Amino acid sequence: MKIKDWPEAERPREKLLARGAAALSDAELLAIFLRVGLPGVSAVDLARSLLTEFGGLRALLEVDRDQFCRARGLGDAKFVQLQAALEMARRHLAETVSQGSALCSPAAVRDYLAMQLRHRRREVFCCLYLDTQHRVIAFEELFEGTLNAASVYPREVVQTALHRNAAALILAHNHPSGICEPSQADIWITERLVQALELVDIKVLDHLIVGEDKALSFAEQGLL
Repeated sequence: MKIKDWPEAERPREKLLARGAAALSDAELLAIFLRVGLPGVSAVDLARSLLTEFGGLRALLEVDRDQFCRARGLGDAKFVQLQAALEMARRHLAETVSQGSALCSPAAVRDYLAMQLRHRRREVFCCLYLDTQHRVIAFEELFEGTLNAASVYPREVVQTALHRNAAALILAHNHPSGICEPSQADIWITERLVQALELVDIKVLDHLIVGEDKALSFAEQGLL
């Protein structure tokens, strides 16, 4: 049965309009993105098949171009649309974070940093630079390492913070393993950075470790 022949309340588009996007399943959201299915296969059934094939929505969204385009019902056009949608989401989060104090929207900051770092296959260390009102000046990737480590140099962090004229900053890095528990090296380098930045009157507000499904806050854990 084609989707247009389904009861109106069960059609993904109509359901979204009536109840909002959050009411839809992953397969229903993906079906709206796909727009059409294949001969004899509805968009929802195709979406379910793709989610099973890739192992979930997030895995599908983060797969590389070649693997994405090899799946039936997909291709370069869909890949381009998907990348554009993801980039709009990143920019939306960036604007949300930059419009006010980072301390007034910690969830938005966490979501923004997670979206920037969660998919990275190597460890990346970043800074979110803030002004005296804790509004975002810039986001910058400073160091990239291996699968489980990135060398961080306090002198370079201080220099870039001064260059940005930052009054405060939020540190962030990812754990490609997916486990966001801080290592002793994470704790040690955070202490070094706090001490180095204090010498130039720049405050470290937090250090977030982005894992598979969540981000750990040093401030919330009492590690700052």
